[in-house]
Amino acid sequence: MKLFDSVITATQTQLDAFTPQVWDYEERKAWPDVGVSELVLQRDAAYELGGSGFPAVNFTCVTTDSDFIDQNQVLLYGSDLGRLKKDAPYARIALLQIKPLEGDDEAAYRAIRDMEFVKYHVFPKGYMFRISSGDFREQVRVSKTALRNGISFQGVGFDFIRQYLKNPNIVKVKLIFVTEPKAPYKLFQDSAKKANDITKTLTHILDGMATDCSACNLKPICDEVEGMRELHFKQAKKGKAH
Repeated sequence: MKLFDSVITATQTQLDAFTPQVWDYEERKAWPDVGVSELVLQRDAAYELGGSGFPAVNFTCVTTDSDFIDQNQVLLYGSDLGRLKKDAPYARIALLQIKPLEGDDEAAYRAIRDMEFVKYHVFPKGYMFRISSGDFREQVRVSKTALRNGISFQGVGFDFIRQYLKNPNIVKVKLIFVTEPKAPYKLFQDSAKKANDITKTLTHILDGMATDCSACNLKPICDEVEGMRELHFKQAKKGKAH
């Protein structure tokens, strides 16, 4: 599964100018997860990541290439939660190394979607986030109580990793948080859109679209993403066989 590898490479290149804090995963240090969506009222919030018009980007990429992810880790580029004093820019990027997916193309697509949807089942205590899939935003409200209790990106990231690893198809997770003001959030937004376009192209393929590439508005993705065109025509031949 190399469809998202170019997005992963671009993201890593965009972060090369900055030095991260890195934490190797330890489940026992995961921040408490309350198991359900927790409401953090504005009066109880210390600040919002992505608030006050700041960027707030989120996307997920999967790969079978172990070279991208050495081990389960959390990386932070910028200030940790305890050092932030006001609203700030924010990005959360999940890179997932997965097992080779068995079954047909539709089964692979469904498996990838299941992995992406893990983010809707993570509920760190005092860390309320709202996801807008249309513009790839993930805005976070951090409670004053959670800050007093020592919440950090390490603990929140470990909670995310704990939930991701419950999926049997996921081998390793690299979870990246960014609050660095000088980080290229516009480029992250572009990467988020490209990852989404790749997924949309998969959906079009599985829906049995005609193989007239000149008539398809997703042609640039097939041209650019390794393996996409082959998958497209493989699916088309499969449809004709039936």
